[in-house]
Amino acid sequence: MLRKTSLVFLIILLSAGMTRSQTPVDSVAVATPATVDTALRIINLNPYFTIAVDSMLSYQLQINKDETRYYWYLKNSPVGLKINKDNGLLSFKADKSFFLSGKLKYDVDYTVKLGVQNLSNPTERVDTSFTLVFYNTEVIMPRVKPTVASTLTVEEGEQVSFKVQCESGNFPIEEILFYSNVPLHNYKTVKSCNDEFSWTPDYDFTRETDSGKVKIVNLTFVGTTRFKVRDTANVRIIVKDALNYPLAVQEYNMLVSNIKTYILKLKFTFLQLDKKLKKTKTARTSFDLTSASTALTGTILSTSGGESAQNAGKILPSVGLALVPVKEASAPNKVVEQNQASLVRASIKRLEYMLYEYSIVGEKDPTILTKITKLKEELKQSQMQLIDVPVDVTNNMSEKDLNDYFNSPKVNKKYRLKK
Repeated sequence: MLRKTSLVFLIILLSAGMTRSQTPVDSVAVATPATVDTALRIINLNPYFTIAVDSMLSYQLQINKDETRYYWYLKNSPVGLKINKDNGLLSFKADKSFFLSGKLKYDVDYTVKLGVQNLSNPTERVDTSFTLVFYNTEVIMPRVKPTVASTLTVEEGEQVSFKVQCESGNFPIEEILFYSNVPLHNYKTVKSCNDEFSWTPDYDFTRETDSGKVKIVNLTFVGTTRFKVRDTANVRIIVKDALNYPLAVQEYNMLVSNIKTYILKLKFTFLQLDKKLKKTKTARTSFDLTSASTALTGTILSTSGGESAQNAGKILPSVGLALVPVKEASAPNKVVEQNQASLVRASIKRLEYMLYEYSIVGEKDPTILTKITKLKEELKQSQMQLIDVPVDVTNNMSEKDLNDYFNSPKVNKKYRLKK
């Protein structure tokens, strides 16, 4: 045991001797001078803060120097953010009322300028900034809301137009998809919030086989956020069968044009008939005057003194009587023409009155079909009544000349009703 202890001790001595022999006797250790930190710095600044609603922030800012000689301040700070000017304690309580009133907003980067100033030396200062963001832990789903009720009732040809609005929720709706249960044509689609949907159903949109002559169109608007959160809004449109007003107005105008053309033809026919009656009347009047003058001359001569004159006076009344059958043979009464002229004139007056009575009011007169039917019946009735009257198609008189002649005082006096 003693030998082992002596051996260990000897080894220790030898090691110590070797260490002393390796160290130079004349070397002197020189201490490195410590670096002095003189620049003012904030040593624990966090450049980004995220705060939940209804939570509190308390963060102690520190500098590399004696804090009692420095002053802390903030610039452009949001509502509620404070800092202790003496020790740099940053504090904030994210009250929900700030967001409900609109003073603060979610997911908005608020850049806050922070500074620390030496109270004794104005040149010794630090200006920096950090970012503050608020987020809401409450889940608010986005909503797609059209500006109309969920069910609309329209007629064919009536335009459907409304806007598709959005409630953003936690995140805004960035895209809106649209589809319907039936194919639509000539519509204005919706791709984003506040776009306007516009569509006008055609007049042949509904079919005879549709129940109640109505067709139901279901419109679906699907809004999607960037995180693929979806919301769907449905609009149900009941399309009722309606009259094709443009086509009906076109048919009405064509019918009125045909009636006016037929009236002009009747007026020219009336002109020809009236001229024939006028010639006959002139001829018969000439015969009547001649017969009357002959009888009167015979009466005068029969009372004269001469025998030959008295004989002539007895013959001349017989001559006047003989002119009567000659008048009937050469210029008979135009009874048929007279009746035809009266009938034509009555038909013209009736058709003109019907055009005035059944004139349409605007382009969407609700009684336009009834008026078209009435005018067609009157035109057909007039054509049936005058089927035996030769209606001349060609004439060399203008519409104004025919109207002036037809409405002249002489014609009105001649064909007016007599008691």
